[in-house]
Amino acid sequence: MARGAAWPYHPPTPVSTKPATEELRRALSAEEGSRRWLRRGALVLIVASAVGAGAVWRAKNRPPPPARYVVQEVSVGDIAEKVQATGAVQPLLQVNVGSQVNGRVTKVLVDFNSMVKKGDVLAEIDQTVYGAQVSQTQAQLLAQRARLESAKASYEVAKVNFERTQRLFKENLASKAELDATKGQFDMGAAEVASAKAQISAIEAQLTQSVTNVGYTKIVSPVDGVVVNRGIDPGATVVASFQAPVLFVIAQDLRRMRIMADIDEADVGKLKEGMEAEATVDAFVGETFKGKVSQVRYSPNNVQGVVTYSAIVEVANPEEKLRPGMTATITIKTNEVKGVPRLPNAALRYKPTPAASGSADKDKDKKVAPPPPAPPLEKGKGRVYVVTSDKPGDEKADVQVVGVGITDGIHTEVTGGSLAAGAKVVTDENDTEEAKKKSRRIF
Repeated sequence: MARGAAWPYHPPTPVSTKPATEELRRALSAEEGSRRWLRRGALVLIVASAVGAGAVWRAKNRPPPPARYVVQEVSVGDIAEKVQATGAVQPLLQVNVGSQVNGRVTKVLVDFNSMVKKGDVLAEIDQTVYGAQVSQTQAQLLAQRARLESAKASYEVAKVNFERTQRLFKENLASKAELDATKGQFDMGAAEVASAKAQISAIEAQLTQSVTNVGYTKIVSPVDGVVVNRGIDPGATVVASFQAPVLFVIAQDLRRMRIMADIDEADVGKLKEGMEAEATVDAFVGETFKGKVSQVRYSPNNVQGVVTYSAIVEVANPEEKLRPGMTATITIKTNEVKGVPRLPNAALRYKPTPAASGSADKDKDKKVAPPPPAPPLEKGKGRVYVVTSDKPGDEKADVQVVGVGITDGIHTEVTGGSLAAGAKVVTDENDTEEAKKKSRRIF
């Protein structure tokens, strides 16, 4: 072929790379999938290892199951049996002073808290009317005494005439009619004298009453003491016709007070006269007033079916802090023992919870038979549950009857040495589901 001849040009046919790319992509995807599964497997292995380690740690450090019983120990100490009640503070002697006559009050000479002596004038009532009655009665008395003198004179004349006529009749110088007439005049004169004397006595009694009424216009204090109440003012009118009004109230001595307390019928048998008592009032917080029981009355007080008995407690009040009408709370120590074994009252009240029989699913429709009733206790006995095993989850307690003595509301004395100090007694049960499932009936 001659140089420079034109050859036809055929460009090279391009090689297709698509199949190779798809193959490479598949290979890479397979390798990436294998790595993903390896990572997932490693993660699952790590999680499983962590869960297993946590389970092992939890098993090793699991807290013990909750205790089934709430227990307390029998201790040694003092017990004081006390009775508490409330009552009103009153003076030992309180006198209500009134008026025995009617009238207008002209003077009031004392006020609240005034100290008075026996015989001091507290108030005065207008005595004009009563003074006039005295004058009138005195005039009647004078007039009646004059009539008595006149009757005596007539009597003497009638006596002389009767004696003279009697002598003349013996000498037949006077008739029987004249003798009878003079005798009648003599007897009439004697009767008039007696009548005049009787009327004088009546008028004298009336005069005494009038003078007494004048004295009643001055209202005086019957005792030494202090005026705790004044119910009258000057100018007021007192009407004492039907009932004597109370004008003043006088307390004899506020250094000695009494508290009339209402004792419940369940506690009245514990009280005796002479027992020591303490009183407190809201006005003096933290301060106690010493006293003694002076009287326990037999008369009952029935208020809406609640029966109480009144006890009188005399309390010393040297500083006169206690005032009439205050509400006081008294505490009376009825019995006391020292250094004796004692158990909490909650242990005597505790009763075990009956255990459920079978599972809840199988026996939910079955009725659990109630436990047999406990035998009645003798007087001075109590039933407690003494812990014999305090292993968590396997607690055990045995019932025991012990002798009991006095109580202070928190602890009760253990008598007879039947329960030693330090013994654990059940006072309650922990209200947990796990404890309920593991609970068993205690016999």
